[in-house]
Amino acid sequence: MRPPVCVVGPSDSGKTTLIESLVAALESAGRVGTIKSIHHDIEIDTPGKDTHRHRTAGADTVVGLTPSLSFEITPGGKDAADSERALLEATVSDLQDAGYEFVLIEGFHDAPYPKVVLGDREGIEPPVVARGSLEEFDVEALASSIVDETLFDDR
Repeated sequence: MRPPVCVVGPSDSGKTTLIESLVAALESAGRVGTIKSIHHDIEIDTPGKDTHRHRTAGADTVVGLTPSLSFEITPGGKDAADSERALLEATVSDLQDAGYEFVLIEGFHDAPYPKVVLGDREGIEPPVVARGSLEEFDVEALASSIVDETLFDDR
């Protein structure tokens, strides 16, 4: 199984932009799933709407199905997990088990997965497989090296 790839770096270094470009470059080669580390709580469910009411009534999981999207809201974020790393690894495993050929992760600089580092961030947990500024990356070449797994040769 192809390992996931973390894109890490300081705020405003271009992580999201690189992820967007990689998703577009990889989608023709297979299904792409992404994971985003968020450092503060956000409300993704509109208070007062039905799914929010289901959740606040005590449902363990709420699934919303729209004409074009589906979503699941389940308690158990980073604070509820045994560890952030265990939660990330379980989420990666779930995506891979669901048939995603590529998993891109924004953030999680201490994860055990190969990392593309943007900016001058130090103290990144190995393996670091590429480093540079957003402008220095050739996205098509980076995507090709993920597809053919040459990006991971020096792990």
